[in-house]
Amino acid sequence: MKKITDISLISIQRIAILILCTIALHGFSQDDPQAQNQFINFENQHNMDMLDIKNPNIEFHSSFKPYLSSTLENFSDTMLGYLHYPVKNFFLSKTFNEGPNKHNQYNLQVLPIIDLQGGYDMLASKFVSETFGGAHAKLNINNDFTFALTAMGGRVSYPGFIDTTVQTTGLIPGLGRAFKNKDGSYNFSNLTGYLSYSPNKTFNFQLGKDKHFIGDGYRSLLLSDFSNSNPYFAINANIWRIQYNVWYSWMQDFSRYDGSQKSLQNKYGTFHYLSFNALKEFNISFFENVVWQGTDTNRVRTFDVNYLNPIVFYRPQEYSVGSPDNSMMGLNASVKLFKTLKLYAQAVADEFYFKEIKAHRGWWANKQGWQFGAKYINAFKVKGLTLQVEYNEVRPYTYSHGSVQQNYANYGQALAHPFGANFKEYLGFVSYRANRWMLSFQGMSAIIGMDTLGSNMGQNIFLSYTTRPYEYGHKTTQGNKLRMMQSDIKFTYYVLPQMNLRVELGYIQRSMADDQYYRLQSPYIYLGVKTSIHNFYRDY
Repeated sequence: MKKITDISLISIQRIAILILCTIALHGFSQDDPQAQNQFINFENQHNMDMLDIKNPNIEFHSSFKPYLSSTLENFSDTMLGYLHYPVKNFFLSKTFNEGPNKHNQYNLQVLPIIDLQGGYDMLASKFVSETFGGAHAKLNINNDFTFALTAMGGRVSYPGFIDTTVQTTGLIPGLGRAFKNKDGSYNFSNLTGYLSYSPNKTFNFQLGKDKHFIGDGYRSLLLSDFSNSNPYFAINANIWRIQYNVWYSWMQDFSRYDGSQKSLQNKYGTFHYLSFNALKEFNISFFENVVWQGTDTNRVRTFDVNYLNPIVFYRPQEYSVGSPDNSMMGLNASVKLFKTLKLYAQAVADEFYFKEIKAHRGWWANKQGWQFGAKYINAFKVKGLTLQVEYNEVRPYTYSHGSVQQNYANYGQALAHPFGANFKEYLGFVSYRANRWMLSFQGMSAIIGMDTLGSNMGQNIFLSYTTRPYEYGHKTTQGNKLRMMQSDIKFTYYVLPQMNLRVELGYIQRSMADDQYYRLQSPYIYLGVKTSIHNFYRDY
């Protein structure tokens, strides 16, 4: 019998698409759009935070992204006070066959993707550029079924502080493999999309290839959008004050990648996220996941049916089947005050033995992380002024595993924080927006404990934790301390806010120094025209 690992992803997607299309075409329509996803990007998130802080709502859950359109019914663009890309994504929209009861209604939406940017790397004394584009198309049928597809690609070159990572890994974070050209630039292509079906206002089912983000901050210690997109099947439920999300992911491991597609290894993950609005101003959420490897040289393994249960807690489940798989748990909480302030926090536990934590002996398996942050809108009663601060800390060996194939990563990139583990990070943001223009500043300062003399000090999640040098005495930022600082000041003018078409002029200053007398200053100035709908990070 042919193994499921031999079946192409395309074949599986075609079968699933046919099944969901059949269900959707026989479903019943609804008065309000339900099945659409909102993009995960900084501009949208800033606006959603403003709406959520100013107008707290018991039914809106801010920490799980992408948002469903059904959760945005109480928000409108007019509540922002300035022109912006529409909250509900009705760009270049055309509706066909609209009837009095909205049966047999088809709505088609299209957004061109443009990213043209030129910059000058002052350290290397050279010009670099990003020239890529594409399109996002979305078809809604009777407001309960959505098919969305995003395709983009092009040629890019980067300043040295980014290019070093791309050269080392052969990957562009968040975009996939980089195909190097003779002039030092890279070609890439990226395709994402999803099928979404909402039979009612309680449940939503999705099949797609995309990303998720958990948290109320800039970073996430639970799940971020830093890595490449991956195939998934998701079930979302909204009941009373509770939103529950469970999704099953198919990921790829690059630990044995030699340039051929066959060298990529399958890995799988199941994720649970329960969000509870105790008050419209207070939310607490619970996260758990398990990641396990597929077929390797020692065994043949596909998706483990033990992890299909959508409500089970994985640590007891793991023990019940004697599983060595990698599981993790976490908390996310936020509180909104005075209609201007949001305080948020996260905690992640990769391992948690209270006896060892209480002993304060620095046991290697005390693998935890914390996040604390605050966002202040219309600060000091100045309309359009936003301030944000955030602190992140992750202990050594967090997110790693004895089997590298089971680490908390996808496609060679971290699923949580881009620094991996063994770091402390401080972030600060200031932005002021008035009508079509915005001035913003982003600052980052971090201390990262790097490996020393070939010893695994716990930062690199792509190393097995079995290579640790000792059992006790581990401290956060141990090893060769790399001190990194980066500031990014940017002026933005929104040419066509309804499409997020904007012009950006910015300056990045990056500095790095470590205990081994390594010093580097990397100034970079850039100018671009964009309609980007995804986040592209430059601070990793």
